[in-house]
Amino acid sequence: MSQTETLIETPEARGPQRADRRAFFATAFGAAAVGAGALALTTQPAAAQTIASEVDVLNFVLNIEYLQANFFAVATGGAALATADISGSGTAGTASGARAVSFTDAVFGSIAKEMAADALAHVRFLRSSLTTAYAVAQPAIDLGSTPTSAFSGLARAAGLVGAGQAFDPYASEENFLLAAFMVKDVSVTAYGGIMGLITTRAYQEAVGGMLAVEAHHAAAIRGLLYRRGLSTPSLIDASEAISNARDTLDGAAADLDQGVRPSASASGAAIANVAPLNANGLAISRTPQQVLNVLYLNSGTATSGGFFTAGVNGTIKSTATS
Repeated sequence: MSQTETLIETPEARGPQRADRRAFFATAFGAAAVGAGALALTTQPAAAQTIASEVDVLNFVLNIEYLQANFFAVATGGAALATADISGSGTAGTASGARAVSFTDAVFGSIAKEMAADALAHVRFLRSSLTTAYAVAQPAIDLGSTPTSAFSGLARAAGLVGAGQAFDPYASEENFLLAAFMVKDVSVTAYGGIMGLITTRAYQEAVGGMLAVEAHHAAAIRGLLYRRGLSTPSLIDASEAISNARDTLDGAAADLDQGVRPSASASGAAIANVAPLNANGLAISRTPQQVLNVLYLNSGTATSGGFFTAGVNGTIKSTATS
């Protein structure tokens, strides 16, 4: 068995129950996508627009999954996604700059591999469901560690590195943990924010399932950060700094983002902040435009930048709200 085969589990390797469930959703999801094409040729423009808008939303999700799948796949010792997993409409690009991380914590390494396998499953599921007629190609993705890379830009905005300095996500487990925190929390807020844009039941169930997986992933990352931060407080400080940077970038009036700094209960005991919630105990969400503000590292109007140097592919690609 090769190193890649050892380190990167395929979706099918996660067990027959998961494969069967994915096949079920692919059937229902694919039928809805076919329906989109059929509706587009009818005289019901309103219905067609509803479905087309949902396809646009799903392609927006696919862009985010391309980013995560490449980041975790390469970091856990594998290669970037194969050509068969990234083709489609729009300007195709490569995911560049990532490299393997030397994990000394076997548990952390195993969790990262699971995230790589799940992200790849999401990419393949979305692509097979949308079909080649609707799926967008992978855009250019910056996963590098140079001073001008996206991770360095976000770290600089958070004050973790100075002007002209680089943040290397792959230099240590701690750096990789912070980099994973940079992108995972954003995906959870992104998927939560698009749920209200989806009305087709097959789409709702599929995206809801992916949202749940992303939330599990983010909680694992946040839990690891909190645990390690108890002995290395700078990690908790860094999570708060990254949170503040994302909150500045998204342009929202309210404070949407949270690090992992614990709060105190009425008795004075520390309460962890593994799940970032609002005052009602509900998960935080962002609009697609706010998500792009964070991923483009631009609080203004933009159609590219940051992690997506040429922008995402698909209709939803601008931070502008109209």
